[in-house]
Amino acid sequence: MAQEFVNTLADLEEDQAIEMAEERLDAGEDPMAVLDDLKEGMGVVGDRYAADEYFIPDLMYAGEIIEQISGLLQEEMPEQEKEHIGTVVLGTVKDDIHDIGKDLVYFMFDLNGFDVIDLGVDVQPENFVDAVEDNDPEIIALSGFLTAAFDSMKETVETLEAEGLVEEFDEDGIRDGRKVMIGGGQITDDVRNYVRADGYETDAPAGVERAKSWIGQTPEA
Repeated sequence: MAQEFVNTLADLEEDQAIEMAEERLDAGEDPMAVLDDLKEGMGVVGDRYAADEYFIPDLMYAGEIIEQISGLLQEEMPEQEKEHIGTVVLGTVKDDIHDIGKDLVYFMFDLNGFDVIDLGVDVQPENFVDAVEDNDPEIIALSGFLTAAFDSMKETVETLEAEGLVEEFDEDGIRDGRKVMIGGGQITDDVRNYVRADGYETDAPAGVERAKSWIGQTPEA
């Protein structure tokens, strides 16, 4: 059923996808396995958008499907995994309205005990500043799907530095205190350097593990 579920998600068949997720969970399947297939299906959606087969309304619809299935999965996750361990301010940067990856990141961080402040999409640097001042997060997570988002990420980090909300890198390339993580399908280490982020991930579970290492929950990989 796993591949059929992936295909159903990729085809944006909302009712059937939700029904299949419910059936798998009712049968006692590991919610993390369903999550892996959810990520795979949404990866196909992203590929179809990049190939001009899907358009912005399709991405918005995909986000709605993610939200509903993520809710089902969260109900099945062990409660002890949700103990609060830190705060993350999350958002898709300005001039980018993609929320598929961001929503998966939200789900994984929330599941693993982080208090997530989701600012949505097309978020101006000043809105990140306000959210950081109001919530004092350990981590700021910037999402972007388009290559044009890289400049917005860089602007956001520079604005946060100018406001004294994140430290500038020292001569060894290390930033003390609050960390900045970036993510998206086209992110590389070169982009991380350009943006002046502390780290990047293209996979939500890996992003959680990096965040945990930053706040001392797990060893740095």
